This record gives sequence, C-alpha cells and structure tokens, in this order.
Amino acid sequence: MTAASLPACARIEIVDAGASTTVQDGGRLGSVHYGVSPSGAVDRRALETANRRLGNDPHAPVLESLLGGLSFRVSADRWCAVSGARAAVLIDGARVTEPERFLAPSGSRIDICEASRGLYTVLAVSGGIDAARTLGSASTDTLSGIGPSRLTAGDAFELGDARDPADSVHPDVSLPSARAEIAFRWGPRDAQFDVADRELLLRTEWIVSNDTNRVGARLDGARLRGGDGTLPSEGIMTGSIQIPPSGQPIVFLADRPVTGGYPVIGVVDEHDLGRFAQVRPGARVRFRPHP
Repeated sequence: MTAASLPACARIEIVDAGASTTVQDGGRLGSVHYGVSPSGAVDRRALETANRRLGNDPHAPVLESLLGGLSFRVSADRWCAVSGARAAVLIDGARVTEPERFLAPSGSRIDICEASRGLYTVLAVSGGIDAARTLGSASTDTLSGIGPSRLTAGDAFELGDARDPADSVHPDVSLPSARAEIAFRWGPRDAQFDVADRELLLRTEWIVSNDTNRVGARLDGARLRGGDGTLPSEGIMTGSIQIPPSGQPIVFLADRPVTGGYPVIGVVDEHDLGRFAQVRPGARVRFRPHP
C-alpha cells in the first residue's frame, strides 16, 4: 500500500502511555544562549532510522517510550516503524513479524510491549507527529518543562501527510549488552585530574545506577579525587562526563542543564551517545579514549 492510497488526514490516540512517553525530534538546537538545552531523542540514530524507514524527514517528531509499554490507535491506516530498544509489537493481540516497519490498520489497538533490551523505544508514524513547537522543536524537555507534557491515555495528535515508505528497511542501531565500551574524548577539564585519576576512569568498570533518566546517568564505582573542587559555572555539552564532589561520574544526556560548576573530565563520543543512553541500570560501562 502506497501513500497515494492512504488518507491524507489522520490522528494518533494514546491508549496507554506506559512508564513514560514523550514527543521527541531532532532537538531544540541553537537555543543554549537562552538557557535551553537541546533535548530531542536520547538515541538520535534510532530517531533517524525509524523516520527514514517511512520516508519521513530524519528528524521528524516521534514518540519516545521508556521501556516500551506504549499502546495507541490511528484513525486511518498508517505505516509505522519501531527502533531503539527492542520490543515486540502487537496488532489487536497478534504479534507483528517485522516491527521495524508495519502497517497499522485504522482503529486497531497497537501495543509496543515491554522492551527486552535497551531503555528507549522510538515509534515513528508516516507523516510524523504534528505536535506544537517551541523554539523550533516539538521535543519535550523533562528538566525545564518546555514542550509537550508527558503523554497520558487519551492524548491525541494529528499526523502529517502520509508518505511512501522507503524501498528498503534501514538496519537497526546496535544496542549495548550488560557490558558496554563507550568511546570518549578527554577535556575540557581533564588537566584538573592527576594521572592516577585519569587511569582510574579508564580501568574502572562503572555500574549504571538507578539514578538515570533523560537528563543524565550517575555511575557507581571508584571515586575520582579531582572532582572535589568547584568551578565558576561554565557551559557543558551533551555527553559531558562531570565529576562532582562524590567522585563518581555523571554523564549528561539530551535534557542536560546548559551549565555546570564541577569539572568535566571528558565528553562521550557523539557516535556512542545513543548507545550509552540505552544502557540499563545495573549494566557495566568502561570508557575508552577516542583514538
């Protein structure tokens, strides 16, 4: 079935929002000077992969669901794509054989089951989610409250014009296992840490704590001493590995603050940010300097 045979107007209605579902897109870029974080999908490659499977703009708004559990209906037949955390998809209780891209029939209940691996599942719908934009983005910023509220049952959105799905299904992004190696780059404050601290960062197998969300992930393990002091507040990037007085790293993610007063020993490589965001609490992480 092609876009030409699908109704141009349609809407999606949330039946069950699961633990936490938000609208996300490519992010609120260029607004840091207003004190606004970029937000956007925590796993950008999952966002782009799902949208490209449907012929959408790669950064079109999607629904990002923590651990799955999202259920919805569409008012007209629409192609959908699921990426990111692995989760089975059901249509009126029947399992979809290829959740990477499937046709959601009008009025049917679609369930994205609990994720079996990873944290954040991305649902893209042909035409994209038509949500209100703030500073150029439809993304929900869970730290500041900018953007659409977290979804609840009964919420509904119009969908953009139906599009022809891509000729081929883009392969899904790789997900970390119970142990992940994450590439990073030193700086900007790595000189504040001595050789012992820098070596400790590399040789420690850090455990992702339960204190993990779209703002950042706190890691349990050894204690670095260079984070004892404070700095004048300065800008920080998504992926910054900040060392607070506890000595245990915090890795900032999509909804990070824009400034911080503790030293940043390094920044997670852009290509590994999505993988890191998908690491579940209790999993182990090692840092590898970018060559």
